[in-house]
Order: sequence, then structure tokens, then C-alpha cells
Amino acid sequence: MTAPVFLVDHVPGTPGAVTLDGPEGRHAVSVRRLRVGEEIVLTDGAGTGAYGTVAAVEGKDRLDVAVTEVRTEPAPSPRITVVQALPKGDRGELAVETMTETGVDAIVPWAASRCITQWKGDRGLKALGKWRATAREAGKQSRRLRFPDVADAASTKRVAELLAAADFAAVLHEEGAEPLAAAELPATGDIVLVVGPEGGVAPDELAAFAEAGAKPYRLGRSVLRTSTAGTAATALLLGRTGRWS
Repeated sequence: MTAPVFLVDHVPGTPGAVTLDGPEGRHAVSVRRLRVGEEIVLTDGAGTGAYGTVAAVEGKDRLDVAVTEVRTEPAPSPRITVVQALPKGDRGELAVETMTETGVDAIVPWAASRCITQWKGDRGLKALGKWRATAREAGKQSRRLRFPDVADAASTKRVAELLAAADFAAVLHEEGAEPLAAAELPATGDIVLVVGPEGGVAPDELAAFAEAGAKPYRLGRSVLRTSTAGTAATALLLGRTGRWS
């Protein structure tokens, strides 16, 4: 079994002794119950990880780590961003969790016109905070060193700008003439996918995205829910681009 991962503000540049405390230290000591000699990884969530073993445990929320190796992962290429329309209830957090576990690089919440859920005021900020916390926890759970960015909620205009700047842009749509599995993908650069709401992408939104260079593509014969389509598409692209090889 691979070593558990914990998030820290700063990863040491060289091997040595490091202390893990605060909420992450409490989780390591009181929840995971790590003991002296067990392996552990500390990451900044931005691609760098310190690998070592537990050297000492103090109280309920502090342990010392003997770091033996520091690794830095290069930024993945091509980079995969999923623009995720806001689902109902906690299905947005489910989408973030599974996309993070699969390997997505960035998630952009999108307030599509047909979304039942709309993020406004303090409630919107709280919901965004939950998405970001979910990405952090899923990043640790899936042993990632580089966690996905979760952007501020985007308007349709902002999504069109992201699509226009991408090296490959697509809207997942059940009526797409071409399958995503057969699309010509770039070897490097940015891939941006749009996942619409349960009610579908509105015609004016499709037109705006088409003008930005994003064609509609279908995933398969079945129609996936908005909370699962991004995960399925990410997995497909990771396999096709060689990132899962």
C-alpha cells in the first residue's frame, strides 16, 4: 500500500527533519494513527513531495518526519480542464471528488442558464469553498502531489474565453456528430471540456462556444449525468493522450 499523503504549506528542498502539526498533524496522529517507522508523504499540492518515515509522535496532533527524498513532478501535458456546470445538491462535490481521483488538472464551476443551482452571495462562496476542500481531500486520498485548481465560478462569457484560448476545446453533448474517442488531440498544451447541466446546454450557449472554437462531441451511446460525464471524459483523454501509459 502506498504511503498516506498530507498537505503542508512548504516542502523542504532537501532531506532532513520536518514537523507535521495542526489539522494535518491531528489527522495523521489521531485519525490515521501513524506510528514511528511508518512511511509518509508531505506535499504542497503543487507538484513537490517529501518522502520519509515517522520519526516521533507527540500528543494527539504532532509528529516528526525523517525526510529521505524530495521529488518534484513536472506539470502534466496536455493539461485537462473541465468546465463543470453546477449540479444539484452535493453532486457537485461528487463530480469534483471523482474528477480529482481520476486526474483532472483544473475545474471551472459554470453557472449555465439551465442550472437549477445558482451560486450567489455568501452561499456561493461557501459552495466554492466546499468544492476546493473536496479537491484537496481527494488529492490526498488519491496520492497526488499536484492537486487540481478549482477556479472561481465562471460566466458563459468567461467559459467562451477559456475555450478560445485552448489547444483543443469541446462541449460534451449527446447529439454531437463526432465521438470524443475519435477526436484529434494535441500532444501538448491545454484541453478544455465543457460539461453541461442536467437540462442540457442552451442553444445560445452552444452558439457562443462554437464561435469560440468548441465543437460538440458525444461520449458514447448512453447519456451520463452531469456529475459523472466529466470523470468519464477525463479518463478517456488521459488514456488517449498517453498520460495513463
